[in-house]
Amino acid sequence: MVEGQEGVSWEDWLALADAVETAGLEGLFRSDHYASVFGQLDRGSLDAWTTLAALGARTERIRLGTMVSPATFRHPSELARAAATVDHVSGGRVELGLGAGWYELEHRAHGFPFPPTRTRLELFAEQLELVHRQWTEDVVDFDGRHYRLEGCRALPKPVQRPRPPLIVGGQARPGTVEPAVRFADEYNTFPSSIEEVAARREILVDACERAGRDPATLVLSVMVPVVLADDEPTLLARARAVLAVMGRDDDPASFLDEMRPTWLVGTPDQAIDRLRALAGAGVERVMLQHLAHRDLETVALLGERLVPALAS
Repeated sequence: MVEGQEGVSWEDWLALADAVETAGLEGLFRSDHYASVFGQLDRGSLDAWTTLAALGARTERIRLGTMVSPATFRHPSELARAAATVDHVSGGRVELGLGAGWYELEHRAHGFPFPPTRTRLELFAEQLELVHRQWTEDVVDFDGRHYRLEGCRALPKPVQRPRPPLIVGGQARPGTVEPAVRFADEYNTFPSSIEEVAARREILVDACERAGRDPATLVLSVMVPVVLADDEPTLLARARAVLAVMGRDDDPASFLDEMRPTWLVGTPDQAIDRLRALAGAGVERVMLQHLAHRDLETVALLGERLVPALAS
């Protein structure tokens, strides 16, 4: 998972996509922001969905998607059509991550409305339902608090059947859990301790059971930043590269110690142990947040060491 708003160029995306396919990783996901989340205002951001469409035509195997698209950026009909287009271009490899939106600065800068949290969650819930319905129903009529559709025939339908996977991002709070239980295939949460992840899994299980849904049908995934190397000097150099992206000048060793409880930090063997602990807490998929996006050696290391170890 790459933070595309931190100055990732088209050439960078091509290199990343090639590295991910070569490494045998499952997919390449990107954030959906228009401004640096680290306050680096001179950085550019290619649009998420047009980038994914282009990558769909240039790749052969990997899954492609957003983590996550804010409900505030696009009308649900536009988002459903954009993702369906990528599904056609890629031959059925798209996944759509959805969230309520949180970054007020980029909304003000680009003229997007940024209503209170409660309203954004309402927008998100209606958007999730409408994307699902446009992908699975012949004709959609909807009269909600924020959106109204009359006789909507969203054609063509996506390649994937019954539809592409829908992922909801959040911290296991009701405003995202309840819509996810109704319509999503996966719930993605942020870097946390093993205990916090297990607690969030229990919240999802309880919500599914109350709604009459089999909890096994709602995948729990986590997004975890990764800084790995086989030796200490290389690890510190990679930590410096991550700090540079974050706009920080911390001591790299101290920074790694700070992040160790929630990130994948250290050697590949240490990362494998933590991933197995996350699996024990109910996690079925991990989005490896690769902040230093020009570091293709780390991508190769993931393929060489983590993929075979976790496949066994």
